[in-house]
Amino acid sequence: MFSGIIQATGRVNAIEISGSTIRIQVTSPVSAGLHIDQSVSHDGICLTVVKVENDSHWVEIVKETQSKTTFRGLKKDQLINLETSLTLNTLLDGHLVQGHVDTTLQCLEKKDEQGSWNMKFNLPDDFTKLVIPRGSICLNGVSLTIANLFDDSFEVAIIPYTYHHTNFQHLKTGDEVNVEFDLIGKYLLRQYAK
Repeated sequence: MFSGIIQATGRVNAIEISGSTIRIQVTSPVSAGLHIDQSVSHDGICLTVVKVENDSHWVEIVKETQSKTTFRGLKKDQLINLETSLTLNTLLDGHLVQGHVDTTLQCLEKKDEQGSWNMKFNLPDDFTKLVIPRGSICLNGVSLTIANLFDDSFEVAIIPYTYHHTNFQHLKTGDEVNVEFDLIGKYLLRQYAK
């Protein structure tokens, strides 16, 4: 379980393919403190650490995860948002995030608001009931608030700290992000759909 508050960004140093599984090496400020079998959010994807080497760690991405996330097109030197899992003593500064990506969304627009950034993303019909105005959403592992909601899209506002400490600074129009819709909203929707 995570909160969507990014602790560091990591860089993809190596990509290895073994059958349908992708294995990646990530270098980051948090890598040295990780241990094997630990769950870490990588751009919102909960992955298990399989190896730690000084300032880098390795994780594996199975076919199912590749099919639902941006990691199907992962590239060397790509910057990834990282968050270690919550403890019972951790402040919940964002919102409850599982690290289970629902789908990917495309950045339709990125506007520099001279002190913040507004980013607009598409919203497929299948997911419109999971988004509410001022509700929580997790994009590339970052806990954000829906600033504006439209029929087939939504906007989030990015503060300077988040922009400069995540890979949002490199996001361009047309790029895809991993999305996890609000956990509580998903359970409520399922309950009332019966």
